[in-house]
Amino acid sequence: MRQNNMVAMILAGGRGSRLLDLTKKVAKPAVYFGGKYRIIDFPLSNCANSDISVVGVLTQYESVLLNSYVARDHHWGLDTKDGGVFVLPPMETDANGFNLYRGTADAIAQNIDFLDQMNPEYVLILSGDHIYKMDYAKMLQVHKQKEADATIAVLGVPLKEASRFGIMNTNDNDEIIEFEEKPAKPKSNLASMGIYIFSYKTLRKYLIADMKNENSHHDFGKDIIPAYLNDNKKLVAYRFKGYWKDVGTIDSLWEANMDLLDPENELDLADPSWKIYTEDVNALPQYIGDNAVIDNAYITQGSIIEGTVKNSVIFTNARIDEDAQVIDSVIMPNAIVGKGAKVTRCIVAEGVEIKEGVTVGDKNSENIALIAKKVVE
Repeated sequence: MRQNNMVAMILAGGRGSRLLDLTKKVAKPAVYFGGKYRIIDFPLSNCANSDISVVGVLTQYESVLLNSYVARDHHWGLDTKDGGVFVLPPMETDANGFNLYRGTADAIAQNIDFLDQMNPEYVLILSGDHIYKMDYAKMLQVHKQKEADATIAVLGVPLKEASRFGIMNTNDNDEIIEFEEKPAKPKSNLASMGIYIFSYKTLRKYLIADMKNENSHHDFGKDIIPAYLNDNKKLVAYRFKGYWKDVGTIDSLWEANMDLLDPENELDLADPSWKIYTEDVNALPQYIGDNAVIDNAYITQGSIIEGTVKNSVIFTNARIDEDAQVIDSVIMPNAIVGKGAKVTRCIVAEGVEIKEGVTVGDKNSENIALIAKKVVE
């Protein structure tokens, strides 16, 4: 029997255009992170660790690699008899071929038949492009205890930054009484994380009504949540305490990788009690040359280090040649930094080769450089 009678639906269809060439031919949730992972490994692993056995992954743009990746549900231990990972692209229509998901709510609404088939009591809505660990079972427990119609995960942010987020205003019982989308003068600092638990019977009615509304944005934050509030449904805020990052830009993706270098980092990918699962890459052990210099580096299996690596994350099968310098940078799988080359404050994309003696990046730059051209010479 399914644990918790809750189905997870991961929204993984965004373009991720702010990640530039990293998402030119790869969906944002399939972008690499943390030496050997992909971003979508985090919500999928959270589901597995929370004993959720049925997970729908709603894909759309540049989804070929992502679809094939998540279909290998054994990576996360989700290949159970009555569970699994289900790839859910937009519906096909007779008139127009394949539609696009018009918004987050429309994406779920288009898959009502799938949800009806699974017959869950609760539906967990997740984003496929955030880095964090969360026990969704604890969030569901709060949802049940408070007899909520919907429970929304919130994160305390600095009040001066709150205007960048959807803000939940609550009473003393953490019941949501108001939702403000990017308010100029926020009343609280409780930012929505885009993680929702809904009681399915109620949600189903709202989704069907929203599909028929021509004036709707078909979005949870803009339409479904306000509709619940207008109808005095019980919405509860679930206060999350821990590491969470939206890696939607080159700079934020770099920052999240750099966070791994802090020995006290909250994410702690080495924590055996809450593993982040991923594809099992058949790679040799890392090799550190006799003349290599390593200073505060996160080095993954299969990598070869002959040069200097400082304050950097080196991914699977990357190579840093003799006399090369990699400083404050992220080197993705199968990338090569040639002899005497220097890389500073960069993300070097998968498979890129930086030729001998070439310098990329600038230690004084405010922004991180993305090096995505296959050969840099």
